[in-house]
Amino acid sequence: MLVVLGTGGCAAKNPDMLHFLPERQHSVSAIEYRVGIPDTITITAPRVPEINGEIQRMQPDGKINLRLLGQVKVVGMTAKEIAAKLEVLLSKYYVDPKVAVKVASYRSKKYYVYGEGVPAGPHPFTGRDTLLDAVVGAVPSFLTWTSRVKVVRPSRGDVPVRTITVDVDRMLRTGDWSQNILLEPDDVVYIPPTPLAWFANRVREVFFPVRPAVQAYVAPAYLRDLDDAYDAENQNQFRINAGYYPGYGGF
Repeated sequence: MLVVLGTGGCAAKNPDMLHFLPERQHSVSAIEYRVGIPDTITITAPRVPEINGEIQRMQPDGKINLRLLGQVKVVGMTAKEIAAKLEVLLSKYYVDPKVAVKVASYRSKKYYVYGEGVPAGPHPFTGRDTLLDAVVGAVPSFLTWTSRVKVVRPSRGDVPVRTITVDVDRMLRTGDWSQNILLEPDDVVYIPPTPLAWFANRVREVFFPVRPAVQAYVAPAYLRDLDDAYDAENQNQFRINAGYYPGYGGF
């Protein structure tokens, strides 16, 4: 408890927090997402039937292929920039073409979530993802210590790796979202186990090598016989499925 109390007040003093908090000053819906490979976009152009309703997936060379316009390079551009570029190209054929572009699938950029009792893995980055989105989406259990969620931001250029610890529990209790930071591509969100869950895991690791022997010793004889019969039946079924038995098309 002394260790926990001693570290609990460090999050607010972490100098890396200053690196994350300015992101919160931006409007979540105003973050400009730049398309990458293999994102998919949809194009709406009521006055241009050749491309109206087109769904285009980014090709490996960063281009999309459209009727009338051919190959158009759009990788690294925002949806608004793509629409503006298409309007300029279409102006050769149409008077005042109006184009709207929307990102249909986010696949080029990701952030990562892992921790105690949560499904680990990458998540599509949309440019509007917050820390609270990541934690709540992971469906934490009573084994997760959501008061000590860590966010690790990888180094970029001369900027070193940054790490902060955020009390998500307090955020939800008080409604103070000042630390509900916007995530960036490749951010890692780690939800650690509670101290009790951590201790239980260490105990389980210590006893794991001797667990089979202990179970064999303490289990009743009839349970061991059932277990052996189950193993034998599954092994026989495996041989039948694999074609080892005569009469089943085997060898």
